[in-house]
Formats: sequence, C-alpha cells, structure tokens
Amino acid sequence: MICILLVAGHGTVLETQIKNDVTGLYGQLTGVPKALLPGIGGKKILDFWWETVNTRQLFSEVYLVTNADKYKHYERWATANDFPVENVVNDGSTTLEGRLGAVADLELAIHSRKLQDDIMVIAGDMLCADQNFDIAQVLRFFRSKPGELAIYYELEEGEKSSSRGIVEVCPETHRISRFLEKPQDGVTALRLASVVFYCLRKATLPYLSDFLTLQPQAQDRTFGRFWEWIINEQKLPVFGMKLPTGFQLIGQVGLSDYTKWLAHYSAQQQQCPAKPITYRSYARVGLMGNPSDGFNGKTIAMTISNFWAEVTLMESQTLVLLPHPLNDPTEFGSLQDLYCISRKEGYLGGLRLLQATCKKFYQFCSKQGIALTKQNFTLKYDTNIPRQVGLAGSSAIVSATLKCLMKFYNITESDLPKPTRANFILNVETDELFITAGLQDRVVQVYEGLVYMDFSKQLMDEQGYGDYIPMDMSSLPPFWLAYLSDPSDSGRIHSNVRQRWLNGEAEVVEAMKSFAALTDQARVALQGMDWSRLAQLMDENFALRRSVYTEDCLGPGNLKMVQLARQFGSAAKLPGSGGAVVGLCLDQVRLVEMRKAFQEAGCVFCVIVPYNPSGTIGTNSQD
Repeated sequence: MICILLVAGHGTVLETQIKNDVTGLYGQLTGVPKALLPGIGGKKILDFWWETVNTRQLFSEVYLVTNADKYKHYERWATANDFPVENVVNDGSTTLEGRLGAVADLELAIHSRKLQDDIMVIAGDMLCADQNFDIAQVLRFFRSKPGELAIYYELEEGEKSSSRGIVEVCPETHRISRFLEKPQDGVTALRLASVVFYCLRKATLPYLSDFLTLQPQAQDRTFGRFWEWIINEQKLPVFGMKLPTGFQLIGQVGLSDYTKWLAHYSAQQQQCPAKPITYRSYARVGLMGNPSDGFNGKTIAMTISNFWAEVTLMESQTLVLLPHPLNDPTEFGSLQDLYCISRKEGYLGGLRLLQATCKKFYQFCSKQGIALTKQNFTLKYDTNIPRQVGLAGSSAIVSATLKCLMKFYNITESDLPKPTRANFILNVETDELFITAGLQDRVVQVYEGLVYMDFSKQLMDEQGYGDYIPMDMSSLPPFWLAYLSDPSDSGRIHSNVRQRWLNGEAEVVEAMKSFAALTDQARVALQGMDWSRLAQLMDENFALRRSVYTEDCLGPGNLKMVQLARQFGSAAKLPGSGGAVVGLCLDQVRLVEMRKAFQEAGCVFCVIVPYNPSGTIGTNSQD
C-alpha cells in the first residue's frame, strides 16, 4: 500500500484573508501553505497526517503532491520532518486558474513515479477532530472488501450537506449506493459526509485517466465528481467506513471558519482525558411469557431500580480491566474460605464479561466499518444484583459496559441501534462465554422500563430482531420479588427443553405458543389496569412452565417460594431462569404478612421499585 498526501490546492480565500487581517493576530501566518497552518494541539495540520501514515509496516512509500507556488515550503518541511524530499511531487501550477485539479494531481503522482500498488489518498490540509484514530483499522477494512473505500463521518449540527459530498451507505454491506456532490438544500436528508480520504485498488487506477478524459476543465476534476461518476454511473463497488469524528478541509474555508473549527476541535481535545464515564443497567423481572423469548414467543419484562450493575470507564495509558474485590476474588482467608465462596458464588465473576464485551465491540466496529481511536481506558464495575437468581445480572454488566464504550468512542444510536444493541449483548454472552440466554433480558435492559416483546420467527428471520414496544408505567400494581439466599446456578433451569423444541416436540411447541398468547392477554390487562386478571395470568404462566419443565427441573427452592406466596393469595411466577419469584399481591395486609413469612423461610424479600427511563415511578414505590 502506498499513501499519497495531497496539498496542491491554491487556497486563495484563506490566504488572502490572513494577509489582509488587520488584527495582527495572524501576521506570522502570511504566505504559509494551508497544510502548514497550526492544527490541533499546536502541531501543523500536515504534521498530524505524516505522523499517522509514517509506518513502514503499513505503507511502503508516502508521497506528497504540492504546487510550484508552495513547493519550497514543503521541501523545507520535508527536511525538517524526516520526510523523503524526493517523494515531494511538484504539479507545476502557480495559480488557481492554472491548477490541475485533485484527481489530476493524484494521477500525476501515480504516473510520474510509476506506482503500481493499492493507493491511499488523503487531503493533507484537512483538520481532523480526533487525533488518535487507528489507520491500521482502516486498511484492514479496505482489504476485507471487494472494492474501493471512502471514509465518511456524520455532519455536526450547523454543518450543511450542501458543502460536502454526501453518501448513502447500505447498513448491511457498507457499500455506497449513491454519492451526491454538494447537493442543494432539500435534496437529501442524509448527513453522512465523504472527505478526501480514500483507498483505491491497483486495478481501479486506470479509471482516473478515463475520468480526466471526460473532464477537461480543472474545476470539474474533483474527487466529488470522480466518485459520483464511479458510483452512480460506472456502478463500481465502493464501500464506506465511518470515522466517529469531524473533518474540515481548510482549502474550502475562510479565516473565520478556520479559527472557529480549530477552536472547536481543540476544545474537544482538551476535554480528554475526560471525566470518568459511568453508566448503570438495571436488573429485570419477566412479568409474562418467559422463557418463550428463546423460542420465538412473546414476553413482557420490566427493569427494576432495586438492583443494578454500574460500570465506569476512565481514559488511561494502557487498557486495564479491574477485578471486583468481591466478585473476582484472588485472595482468601483460608482454604475453607475459598471452598465456601466458590461453592456459593461459583468461579466466574464479572471480569470475563468486561473482557468479552470489549473484544466483541472491537470486532463489531471493525466489521461495521467504524474506525476507532487509539485511546486506552480502564474499566471497573460494581453490582448489587444477586447472583444466580435469574435477574439478568450478567447482561446488566455487559449492557453498562457497552454504554461506556459507545460514549468513549462516540458511537451513535445510528451506528448501533437499540435492536442491534440487544443482539450484540446476547452474542457477547452466548458466542463468547457460552451462557445460556435469550433476548428478553437484553432488550428490556437496552430499552428500559416496561417492554412488550414479540420474537416471532417471521420477524426474527426478516429483520434479525423482534418487535419491541415500550409500555406505560405510570400506574403499576405493587409487584414484589423474593429470592433464595443460597441459589444454585440459574442457567441449569433450561434443562433439555430447547432440544425438545428444536426437535419439534408438540408439547413444547404448543407451550411456547401458549406463553405468547398469555403475553398478549397480559398486555391488555396492563393497559386496562385489570390487576386481578394480570395476577391470574401470572399464575397460568407458572403452571404452564411447571408442566413443560417439570418439577425436578424447576427445583425445590423455586417451588417452595411459589407455594408460600399462594398461601397468602398472591400470584407468583419465575422472573427469570430460576432462584427468584416475582409476584402480585393485591391485599396490602397479606403482603406485609407474606414478607415476614418469606424472611422467616430464609429468603430475601422486597417490594419492586420499577425503573422508568422517563423518571416516573408508579404505585410500586410503597414498601
């Protein structure tokens, strides 16, 4: 791979305004080429790009194309920055009217130096908001695709699409389906802007000459026009890769815009290292339909503020994952202490969840064509979600970690939409850590609140995710939660039901359909605030699960908790895979009596406080 930095433009507007400035602030910049103007962090704009591409492992050669008017400036810059002077190409132009055009400058470098390799071309006078992106990741993505590569970013508020080349990118294949060069206002609502940062295959380079033959005028020999021709007319495969940062071509702006964007980007850099990033994800209770989420069923689940997982990310020199002092113990009081802790807590803490999420995040961004910055961080977590009682403690840690990573790397909602985010969290657990799990927990922890979920096969096959509908939480009945103080591994509760379902066993297939039907009825009951009917449906949900999974599989602890709740006239069911029960008791006096009975039985009991992302808490706040 060969890199070519283009700095041959004649920036008459900016240069003239600097020369005519009467404030005296910019006198030392008079006559300085655009690419050698101060950039972010005090270094010259071109210095940043040279530091970025000056890697022998990635590029066999780097060339710089300039004009005759500024050639001496760049020759002096080359000698001062260990850039090979013989690789500075002079295009011979001295005025704007005599310019060759950007595409012609690129072809000049290729032909004059007899270059026969893939080419990366970058505008060397381009301000980049993020000074740490990983150019190796760009090359890896380019080599993974059967075509050219164009870098794009999402326009910031205030930037007009009419000043940029706008791309339409297929979210699945990442192929650019349409390129609009500086479209007029109102032509498109797209906000993805291409910049002069491309990779071209050796086999595609002859198209440069063909394009120049069609465009004899220098003002038409722009990369915007070239890509319009290549993508829209020639239909060549060109793929897009997003950099989660901003770009500004200095050659296209005046002094006020140059100083404005330099100050804006510099301010962003000064915020780094930023304050620690902290996010929470909440435990959830499955109110209806579970465990049919893994069987193309339907469920209703709710996040609860009683229990949460919290992850904090801090920028650091190296990437560090900090073990939790309780959940990832490495020091014990004695062999007996180790035995007791391991017997109750198991061997797998949250550290593996942080690591797997980071690994999957990098893999996802690489595959999706999102180049990440070369910034490191330290991750730590805390959680009060009881372990192994089926309250989605593992997915809460993964979800909170993902929120931190998205914020740190400026990954937007459009980059990772909520349905895709839920799939991502599930894949971390199932693909990386082989945890038995379904989508319900991940969906409700991403959407938060009370969510109705339809996982029908048709929806999953057609769009890769289900139909997820947030529900009103303003008036909820007093749900309660109880869990075993010494539970077994909740993952064991799934037994062989999945295999029976895959085998098409009628009893299991019909049961999953029945779970879905109960969920639809529960949705109507919730919307109509028919709490007696909802309680009845919760009992039916448990009875159906009991018949399919059998009592041996459910375990004596779960059965005893449900039976205890029934003694007080309360509905009860499993909120997850086992180890806890969620219930609905409409008699407040009996609810108090039941709490005491559960506590005497050695269980932990609490009234649920729903977590509502809107900040409104329903009637479940009573205790």
